[in-house]
Amino acid sequence: MELDVYWLEFAENKLEDIFGYYSIKASKKTALKIVDGIINKTFGIEKQPKIGAIESSLKHRKEEFRYLRIIKSFIGLTPN
Repeated sequence: MELDVYWLEFAENKLEDIFGYYSIKASKKTALKIVDGIINKTFGIEKQPKIGAIESSLKHRKEEFRYLRIIKSFIGLTPN
């Protein structure tokens, strides 16, 4: 069973913020690599829906909503 993944406007805005930040702090190439990495993580939940945590605030809905928490440290990141 595959799952449809929807990005909230808030998440899209944060992705733009991340790109902008790393474009300045590292390089556009690095920023794109980071953003692509985050987006690529969502492909996993499309194929394996149970890897995401259930969104407790939406438990009352008929559909099951899940989310991924993506945390990665970029300390010491150097421009590519």
